[in-house]
Amino acid sequence: MSVAELPIQIDREKIAEFCRARGIRRLSLFGSVLREDFDPQRSDVDVLAEFEPDALKGVGFRYFGYGEELAGILGRRVDFCSRLNKYIEAEVRREAVPIYEQA
Repeated sequence: MSVAELPIQIDREKIAEFCRARGIRRLSLFGSVLREDFDPQRSDVDVLAEFEPDALKGVGFRYFGYGEELAGILGRRVDFCSRLNKYIEAEVRREAVPIYEQA
């Protein structure tokens, strides 16, 4: 699936600004937003962030606001994560669709 095929609107410039300001080198979507069972009225959007080395140094509790900030950009609830359970990591990484990659 490509970004153009997603069932949600992505403002790529706002996403890029968000990522650059936080040291995110790659931001990807996974989960139901990539499948037919996505419900535009109820489903949240699962987001995987991969940070630059040391980008989270000193961030503290601000990290927990990243999902809310991203929800404001995407216009829907976001489940924001930067670590995956080892039992699902390989599958998530295979299916994930990047919406931002650092140049």
